[in-house]
Amino acid sequence: MARRSVLFTPGDRPEMLRKAPAAGADVIVFDLEDAVSPAQKGTARQSVREVLTDPEFDPDCTVCVRVNAPSTMASADLEALLGGSDSSEDTATSLRLDAVMIPKVEGESEVGDVVEELRERDETVPIFALIETAAGVLAAPDIAAHPAVEALVFGAEDLSADIGATRTDDGLEVLYARERVVIAAAAAGCDAIDTVYTDFGDEAGLIEATEFAIQLGYDGKMAIHPAQVEPINEAFTPNESEREWAKNVMAAKEAADAEGRGVFEVDGQMIDAPLIAQAERILERAAAANDGS
Repeated sequence: MARRSVLFTPGDRPEMLRKAPAAGADVIVFDLEDAVSPAQKGTARQSVREVLTDPEFDPDCTVCVRVNAPSTMASADLEALLGGSDSSEDTATSLRLDAVMIPKVEGESEVGDVVEELRERDETVPIFALIETAAGVLAAPDIAAHPAVEALVFGAEDLSADIGATRTDDGLEVLYARERVVIAAAAAGCDAIDTVYTDFGDEAGLIEATEFAIQLGYDGKMAIHPAQVEPINEAFTPNESEREWAKNVMAAKEAADAEGRGVFEVDGQMIDAPLIAQAERILERAAAANDGS
């Protein structure tokens, strides 16, 4: 399943919610947290529920909802979307919900609390855990290890505010955290989604930031504007030469295995286990991109 681009849409904008799938993102996130003012939370919950329960709303992408933090209004968000835990009438309503994103996760127990809230409402969906505080960064390995977590999502802007850092163009102030999140995700076998690029009018800057995220090992990147989706998708989709190299590596590996050789040559390059793993990753990304397109 491709998660190259993760596009956020404010929950209190029903017209934007319905248009969101047209942007071509692999994941669309209906946001009940930062994109919605406190006065509009109730309106946003109602708008999101109306869209998710509309039988005609059936996009060919992952549909996720970002609830508020478990310490604040996550429970109220889930009750508004799914009904109370003892309300069979509400929970019986067909609702399109493929994943839940939890913001400001600082420990495995917070994931467990939301998972239990979902279970009480007869819902079992993947969790995207948003790591955007100092405590969350330090706890990232434990959070990623929770069985319900399928992606760690790195939030540089909130993290910078939490630690009192000044955001810079090169991002050195959050580089350690950015790397720790992707390493924690890789160790647990889940996806890692990179932080937003806030200047949605700067496509060149977005592409540069996305390519750096790929170098770090990220599987996808958040988007705050539909115009960011295509450049992100393109960057995370292996190009023809990369796919051809990977196919050649895997074909040569098959031949080498048959001959009992652990190291072999492709186009003058010696290939060993790390490069085989790289080839496998390229082919996995290409296959996921095709499935998601």
